[in-house]
Amino acid sequence: MPTAPEDTVLHRTENSVSWITLNRPEAMNAVTWAQRERVIALLADASADPAVRAVVLTATGKGFCAGADLRGGPATGSTTGPATGPGDGDRVAGDVARTIRLGAQRLITAVLDCEKPVLAAVNGTAAGIGSHLALACDLVIAAEGARFIEVFVRRGLVPDGGGAYLLPRLVGPQKAKELMFFGDAVPAAEAARLGLVNKVVAAEELQDTAREWAERLAQGPTRALAMTKQLVNASLDGDRAAALAAEATAQEINMTTADANEGVASFVERRTPKYLGR
Repeated sequence: MPTAPEDTVLHRTENSVSWITLNRPEAMNAVTWAQRERVIALLADASADPAVRAVVLTATGKGFCAGADLRGGPATGSTTGPATGPGDGDRVAGDVARTIRLGAQRLITAVLDCEKPVLAAVNGTAAGIGSHLALACDLVIAAEGARFIEVFVRRGLVPDGGGAYLLPRLVGPQKAKELMFFGDAVPAAEAARLGLVNKVVAAEELQDTAREWAERLAQGPTRALAMTKQLVNASLDGDRAAALAAEATAQEINMTTADANEGVASFVERRTPKYLGR
């Protein structure tokens, strides 16, 4: 049974795509403290490495991520949620908020802030923080048997990992409340209808489809994609003036890149552009 971080989170880079794979199938990939830290580090590496131009986040087995493994953390006793165990009586005000801020929220913001497009290939159940991990990605491809579950209410918990931030932006506040209030499983086809998922494919086609999309992204103008991601993510948080100012700044910066010059030149010369990610 794999225990080391490099065994429980597999990593490889192929054709400029960083593949990050949760690998605890026996636990439906419930994420541990060590896994969380490795995923965060790999996303930071992807941002900094010019050889990486897209990221795929996926998992082995029947589950994408069943949530947080509440037994898998260090002294706090939790990967993303409140501390559990004998030390509970010693908890002081601020402990839970700190654990959430440094745990679940760091994991989700690592995806949102990654400078490369991140694609989720959801192979099975995505529950709790696992659902939010998928929904934080820029694009989501799901196998037909995948399900998304806002499981927190079933445990008497408030959603963490940015769920109350992510869901209303994807499906609107009323639907977000329905999903969070009832905690019902949402099948992949319904998730696509709601706008949580970009595409649903047969399980045996998931990896190939994710590879096709990711390699297509990896051949694109990497810096322009990064700034587009940043603009879209920020657009729902600010006013129109701020959004337009950010757009103008992004255009100014992007026009200094080699890919922008190549895009314009290829249009003028009527040829297919060849982007280098710089």
